[in-house]
Amino acid sequence: MSLVRQRPRLVINSHGPKRNNLEQFDKDITTGGCLTPDLQQTPPVFPVSINKEQKQICIAKIGKYLIQHLEADTYKACDFQTKEEKICKVFEINKYRECLSAYWQVDCHENISSVSEIILGETKAYVFFDRHYGDLHSYVRQKKRLKEEEACRLFRQIVSAVKHCHDSGVILRDLKLRKFVFKNKERTELRLDSLEDACVLDDEEDDRLSDKHGCPAYVSPEILNGSLLYSGRAADVWSLGVMLYTILVGRYPFHDAEPTVLFSKIRRGQFNLPQTLSSKAKCFLKNILRQDPNLRLTAEEMLCHPWLNQGTSAVSFVSLNNKYHDQEVPDVVLKNYDDEFFT
Repeated sequence: MSLVRQRPRLVINSHGPKRNNLEQFDKDITTGGCLTPDLQQTPPVFPVSINKEQKQICIAKIGKYLIQHLEADTYKACDFQTKEEKICKVFEINKYRECLSAYWQVDCHENISSVSEIILGETKAYVFFDRHYGDLHSYVRQKKRLKEEEACRLFRQIVSAVKHCHDSGVILRDLKLRKFVFKNKERTELRLDSLEDACVLDDEEDDRLSDKHGCPAYVSPEILNGSLLYSGRAADVWSLGVMLYTILVGRYPFHDAEPTVLFSKIRRGQFNLPQTLSSKAKCFLKNILRQDPNLRLTAEEMLCHPWLNQGTSAVSFVSLNNKYHDQEVPDVVLKNYDDEFFT
């Protein structure tokens, strides 16, 4: 089954007449006020009682949508005609094309969020995405850890999305559990969200990066070692390994409240594999979380690993070269296994 679907028609509309007094709108955005620069001067305000204190929730109208602030520049949107729910992200009008460049680059993939509509104001761009049903970080934290069968089903979708990005010349840089959200109420289908900080390569064959971008718990050793240049794809794969370990074990493979200690652990690259994991899962993790980026599996090779293809009519894993000589993980009892859940 193909994972690439036809790009839906993107709608870009203008919002409201031109006005010169939009400074107040910018002020409202930063103070949590109403997000309605053009259509109405006094938007509907609905007071609610929270912790015995009266606070206001501002509902704004943008085109055919009513929107309500969630966090930062993200809003909950509802089409007041069809009642369909969306997520709205607000960008500066002169920066929205750059912020959305990764979305255009990856085109449409069933496990990657895509832009459904854009409404342009005079100073802001309102970008609409399909709604979701929570992120993977919250889901794993709620369940403590996932069984291998469920983890495999979800992680296969994650790797498929990352492979498509890499094939399209997009490096994600800040991969983490929160980046993946559920597409359905049953929480069986995932999609990669928030590509605004991804890097679009000028040359798809050259993925060398120099910036130090990412979440501390997911950052790869070569970035911490002060390398001037590092492979963006290999760094993404390391983050995938941290994600899978956390999904299966319930905590990060490298964790400490003190950043310097955390980074020291990541540089050493030593982590414990609990005996509750299957041998294939151990094998898979060991070949992803390798200190040497040249020895890590690629996203494409990950999709061929037997652990990721259990329960499917999948191709069998083929060792591409001798860099994967330790595909079988020996049965060694690991002591002092820390059962602390990630935070």
